[in-house]
Amino acid sequence: MVTRVSTVAFEGIEGRAVDVQVQISAGNVAFSVVGLPDKAVGESRERVRSALIASGLALPAKRVIVNLAPADLPKEGSHYDLPIALGIMAAIGAIPSDALSGYTVLGELALDGTITPVAGVLPAAIAANARGHGLICPFACGPEAAWASGDADILAPRSLIQLANHFKGDQVMARPEPAVAPPSGPLPDLRDIRGQESAKRVLEIAAAGGHNLLMSGPPGAGKSMLAQRLASILPPLSPRELLEISMIQSVAGQLQNGALSSRRPFRAPHHSASMAALVGGGINARPGEISLAHHGVLFLDELPEFQPSVLDALRQPLETGEVMIARANHRTTYPARVQLVAAMNPCRCGHATDPGYACRRQPNDRCMAQYTARISGPLLDRIDLAIEVPAVTAADLILPPASEGSAEVASRVARARELAMRRYAALGIERVTTNASCPSSVLEEVAKPDEEGLRFIREAADAMRLSARGFHRILKVARTLADLDGEPRVRRLHLAEAISYRTALDRPVVPA
Repeated sequence: MVTRVSTVAFEGIEGRAVDVQVQISAGNVAFSVVGLPDKAVGESRERVRSALIASGLALPAKRVIVNLAPADLPKEGSHYDLPIALGIMAAIGAIPSDALSGYTVLGELALDGTITPVAGVLPAAIAANARGHGLICPFACGPEAAWASGDADILAPRSLIQLANHFKGDQVMARPEPAVAPPSGPLPDLRDIRGQESAKRVLEIAAAGGHNLLMSGPPGAGKSMLAQRLASILPPLSPRELLEISMIQSVAGQLQNGALSSRRPFRAPHHSASMAALVGGGINARPGEISLAHHGVLFLDELPEFQPSVLDALRQPLETGEVMIARANHRTTYPARVQLVAAMNPCRCGHATDPGYACRRQPNDRCMAQYTARISGPLLDRIDLAIEVPAVTAADLILPPASEGSAEVASRVARARELAMRRYAALGIERVTTNASCPSSVLEEVAKPDEEGLRFIREAADAMRLSARGFHRILKVARTLADLDGEPRVRRLHLAEAISYRTALDRPVVPA
């Protein structure tokens, strides 16, 4: 007789059904796990054996075979412990044979029989709910699973004994309640920044349209402070965005105590990050920083110090909003709709633009050009806004705090984003919520300039020798500027301001 228990294997943030088949038969005493298990799944034999002994049970002196079907799908992770143990318990009669029908099971076992947290419970709960199944998961992950559906049957036991008592009717487990992580503290406020009014204006435009931003300036100018305060003016997460972010964090094992965070992600990897760390990958194709920043901000400080090949790996995700990690036997796709904010010094010395400064190694222009050349042209072409952030003077620092802080800017950003959402919803493309993600097929319709603006952009495009992507990004920024002004049409002044943020991307020429 074969006992079956349902569980899942993760492909990106999707849970694919896996059938755990347990057979106990006469023959040589053995405990085998087959079906392309990785090292963690193979080691589950010892964890399951010890957990059963700690729970007052023992493996029979027979041949135990566990098959993870489909057999051609790689099985990774420790969450197969619990379904294997429950399959064995059902096979030896420790729990009713039909108790597990209609449940998807996942969890890791400790040697004392307790059930410890695992990654991916939220995607597993959503996949189980789609199949009409309930879910059995570790107690610490119960609040996370409860978000999948309000009426789903969810069991979150602390140990094998508690689960066995529940199935026998000796103990009843309450359904876990959804949980939201409390805020870790107030977000940094724009009022903390003295001076830099032009940079604050660009930060507001970037937030209103979801545009990528590059800031260049000497050390200490406040580039990192500006980037950290972008999160304080972004609108709250929608329910769909919150769910997508939480599914990625769940697969990455970053949901603490099963509680979802209501804040947009802000990821700031060090410039020594590898390609797998930034875009995802590794042996198990884990999500990278760009996926963990989905619907949030990816801040790359000291941009030219990143490896050029690592930066170029961002080009496709920035364009499509997703990362596809290809392996020999499978492909994994993670969402990656991020707002890129980058900061850099004008040169390796950092002071090439300071008045009277002369580089000791070479002329300033050559030093700047060589440093900027570490960033490829196609990557720069995917940046909508670029500004020079000047050094802050002592006169700026003694000024009183600004009268306008993040709350006032956030209200204008929210109004502009609401206009954009209604516009794209009216066109039937509801998944597009910002001007930066507007598809080119409708861009010329939603961002069509007036007659004066049309003549101006034609002349400017010829003079600047814009690529098609660069031209479209100017239109997107101009559309955002018009939304901030409450204008239904893009006008000449909007286009002129959008172009001014594009000219900073022109590369300096290396002197002969």
